[in-house]
Amino acid sequence: MEEGALVTDTTTTSTATAPAAESDWSARAARLATLLAERGDVRDDAWKAAVAGVPRHRLVPAAYRQDTTGAWRPVDTASDAGLELVYSPETLITALEDRGGHQVAVSSSTKPDLMLRMLEVLDVRDGQKVLEIGTGTGYNAALLSHRLGEANVFSVDIDPELVDAARSRLAGIGYRPTLVAVDGVDGLPEHAPYDRIIATCSVPVVPWTWVNQLAPGGQLLVDLKVNDTAGNLVDLRRLPDRAEGRFTARWATFMTMRHHDGAVPIQSGERAMEAFERVTTAPAQPWWTHRVVWLLAQFALPAGVVIGMRLDPDTRQPTAGMLSAPDGSWTTIELAESGGVRRVTEAGPTPLWVAVEDAYQRWTGLGEPDWPRLGITVIPDRQWAWLDDPAGPRTWPISG
Repeated sequence: MEEGALVTDTTTTSTATAPAAESDWSARAARLATLLAERGDVRDDAWKAAVAGVPRHRLVPAAYRQDTTGAWRPVDTASDAGLELVYSPETLITALEDRGGHQVAVSSSTKPDLMLRMLEVLDVRDGQKVLEIGTGTGYNAALLSHRLGEANVFSVDIDPELVDAARSRLAGIGYRPTLVAVDGVDGLPEHAPYDRIIATCSVPVVPWTWVNQLAPGGQLLVDLKVNDTAGNLVDLRRLPDRAEGRFTARWATFMTMRHHDGAVPIQSGERAMEAFERVTTAPAQPWWTHRVVWLLAQFALPAGVVIGMRLDPDTRQPTAGMLSAPDGSWTTIELAESGGVRRVTEAGPTPLWVAVEDAYQRWTGLGEPDWPRLGITVIPDRQWAWLDDPAGPRTWPISG
C-alpha cells in the first residue's frame, strides 16, 4: 500500500554545498527516474521529475527483507546499501504483523516502476483531484502532490499510526495532502467527487462507494483479485449508470485491503483421505504461468480455494502445485511432464482441477486471450467480467 504528499524540488540543490546524504539521495533518485524512463515505465516528463524530486528514503526510514531462512531482517535505509535499495525498482516491506507466531508483511512501499506505470495509466491532468486508497508510506501521495499540488491529493488508510507517520514524514519534506485514517472501502465521501481514484491494495469486488465518489467521466484504477492472485489491475471509467473498463496489459498484484472488522477466514473441513490419480494436459501452475486461465477458473471453483507448492524434502525445490478447498478437497499437480501430460492426484467431494482444465480449454478455444480483451462492468447491485464486449455472450458474475 502507498500514500501521498507534496515535496520541494531538491534536484536544484548544489552538490558542492549540500550534505553528502542529500547529494547521494538526489543523484540516486535522478538515476531511478532515468532508468524508469528508459524502460518505458515513465513517459510523462512531469512524472519523471516527481521521481527525481521526491526523497523516498525520508518516507521509508525502515524496511524489511527476508533472509535465506525466510526470517524478516531490518534494513537501514540510510546506509549506502539501504539507499541503493530505496532508489531501485523494488517493493519495500515497511510493516510486519505477528500472526500465529509468524511475521507477515502488512504494508509496503510498492515498486516504483509499478507505481509509475499505474500513474501513467491514471492519466491525471493539471487541477484534477485524486483519491488514493492505501496510504502506506506516503511515497505515492508525494508523487501525486509533486505532480498536482497537495491540495488536490487525498489518501486514506485503515491504520491510524501509519497515517500519522506518513503525515509527519510528508510534512517534513514539504507536502501536506489530506490524509485520513478510515476503512478504505468507504472512500472519503466528504471530499468527493474525485477525478481519479487509485487503489494500492487488492479487493475481491469493486466497492460501489468508490464508483459513487467519482466525477462523471472519472477514472478508477484498482487491483481486482477475486481470489488468491486471480485477477489484475482494471482501469474503469465512470459512466452515468455504471463503471466499466478493461484489465491492464501487464499483470500486477497488491496486498489485500484490510478492514476494521478483520477478515474472517473460511473454515476448512477435514482433509479428504481417499485419493485417485489421473493425467492432465493443463498447466501445473496457472496462477503463475497462465493468469487469465486462473481467473477464468475462479468462476467455477468454490470460495476459499488456496494455492500452494509441494517441495522436495532434500532440495527444497518445488515438485508439484497444490490446491485445497474449505470442504477438505485437494489436488496436487506434478510439475514434471511425461509424454505431454502431468500426473494429478485428487481427493474430496469437489473436483478442483476440473475447473482449471475447463478454463484452460475455454481459453484456448477463444484464441488464448490476454488481459486487454477482458474487462469488468460494475453497477450498484452486481458486477461481472466479460470478454471483448460487456454485452456479449462471454460474461462471468463476480461475487465478493
